[in-house]
Amino acid sequence: MTETELVVAERRFAAEGVLSLTLRHPLGQQLPGWEPGAHVDLLLGPGLQRQYSLCSDPADRSAWRIAVRREPEGRGGSAYVHEELAEGGKVRVLGPRNHFRLEAADRYRFVAGGIGITPLLPMLAAAGAAGTEWTLLYGGRSRASMAFTGELARYGDRVTLAPQDETGLLDLGPVLDDVPDGTLVYCCGPGPLLDAVEERCPAGLLRTERFQPKPQQAAMEAEFEVVLARSGRTLTVAPKVSVLDAVRAAGVEVLYSCTEGTCGTCETDVLQGTPDHRDSVLSEEERAAGDTMMICVSRCRGARIVLDL
Repeated sequence: MTETELVVAERRFAAEGVLSLTLRHPLGQQLPGWEPGAHVDLLLGPGLQRQYSLCSDPADRSAWRIAVRREPEGRGGSAYVHEELAEGGKVRVLGPRNHFRLEAADRYRFVAGGIGITPLLPMLAAAGAAGTEWTLLYGGRSRASMAFTGELARYGDRVTLAPQDETGLLDLGPVLDDVPDGTLVYCCGPGPLLDAVEERCPAGLLRTERFQPKPQQAAMEAEFEVVLARSGRTLTVAPKVSVLDAVRAAGVEVLYSCTEGTCGTCETDVLQGTPDHRDSVLSEEERAAGDTMMICVSRCRGARIVLDL
């Protein structure tokens, strides 16, 4: 994965508490290409690596735009961005990478909650450029807290804004009831919204991106073996120890970031065995295929699994 040092070319507030940053190469070079749904990792300091969706135009490789909501109860990433990343300052960036791709469909129904609008913005433009029918339902705490509403105005009645202090909780019925064949539903936002959409959306039609991990119901009690195919080593993963921790303790260097199963950085190919998926990244189809897993949270269904490490 590419690491680049970029310059903060512009800072502006896209809404109350939401800071929009435009990032450019210090020498004016083009940035790596990306597709709607991609995100980048900002390396903000030791132990402070955060993922943010790209929400600019993928065709414009001169700059990337991200937006960061200030989270008073967060773990420090948003506070650092708001307080420390000054215009003209530099920041190391990893990526881009994409686990939320816009798949081809006859039509789309988009649902965004709060800062979840960011990965959907380039999707709307891409769907429009392809001539595909789409609608967006976008909710937030208040109209003032909802980012990029000015940009969305050009889409007219295809966009429904639903500030909670004006309309209450999002009415998902018109979006998720009677979904026609050939439709895909894309949703990004807070956990309760995603849970509600998952409950109502017909199976196989929903694509989501989570900023927070799903609650883990299963315990991490079972011990199992992990075979590292490239070296032939066999490791024992003890109860309450993640595969990632076991692998790193054995001195194997692997990429990782969130350690919560939300970012996809530690995705690893499975060569034999059946993963016990506990991430919030893979689709149901990808989980069923069983050929990859997020080793920071997922485990093994059985006594042994072979990984491409």
